[in-house]
Amino acid sequence: CFVSIDIHPNAGWQQNGITVVGGNRQGNGINQLSKPLGMHVDDDQTVYVADQWNHRIVKWKWDATSGQVVAGGNGQGNGAHQVVRWPRRNGTSGETIISNIDCVGLTMDENGSLYVTDEGKHEVRRYRRGESQGTVVGGGNGRGNRLDQLSYPRYVFVDRDHSLYVSDGGNHRVMKWVKGAKQGIVVAGGQEEGNGLAQLSYPYGVVVDQLGTVYVADLGNDRIMRWPKGATQGSVIVGGNSRGEQSNQLNWPIGLSLDRHGNLDVVHWGHYSVEKFELESNK
Repeated sequence: CFVSIDIHPNAGWQQNGITVVGGNRQGNGINQLSKPLGMHVDDDQTVYVADQWNHRIVKWKWDATSGQVVAGGNGQGNGAHQVVRWPRRNGTSGETIISNIDCVGLTMDENGSLYVTDEGKHEVRRYRRGESQGTVVGGGNGRGNRLDQLSYPRYVFVDRDHSLYVSDGGNHRVMKWVKGAKQGIVVAGGQEEGNGLAQLSYPYGVVVDQLGTVYVADLGNDRIMRWPKGATQGSVIVGGNSRGEQSNQLNWPIGLSLDRHGNLDVVHWGHYSVEKFELESNK
């Protein structure tokens, strides 16, 4: 999940996105998505998408016109509240590795430890390889807006120092928890829900670059925001042109990724697609 490219604090992106996954209306065809959520982009630009209402994970290679089901796709399960590991090749069933969890987002560090948000317990846990219980590394003190609390945590990003960045959806903020800390630091939002440059509205996807700049999918405002390290307000880098279907508009942006070239990939929950916004200037 690390961002390897150096991105200048004043970098700019193309304002018109390119559809790289889906975009063929809502459906269950292999070229369609239905209410997609999270995403991962690997080094060769292959995109993996959690295709929520189709109950599957789909893999789209760069420049492909359709995807490949790599997990699920056999109809809705029984709401099992679990994290499942699927073999990468020819997997027909998964292995439950974490049970009894209301997981929304998860990521992995270079040691293979999993970091998982639990919106039911308002916490983030780290699970080292082989662990079944894990350790609370963010929140865990009930729902609230104190610095040691979270409220419906959504997505999580882990940097090279093992600091956590959590989109704290119910508090309309992004929190940073340094490894071992008992409370977090507000690094974006936290000024109640709103559309000002110091505000967020139900943040979801979050990515952090090598300078500590935070990029966040501001779901309720249909925009992608950039918050430099230590900043008290952010700037709109993509979207913010009201909700819509045009290539310069976002429609419930929920998942976010920065690829190795510095391009932004955005999951449109409301447009059933993933759009790529190419890095235009990096100086």
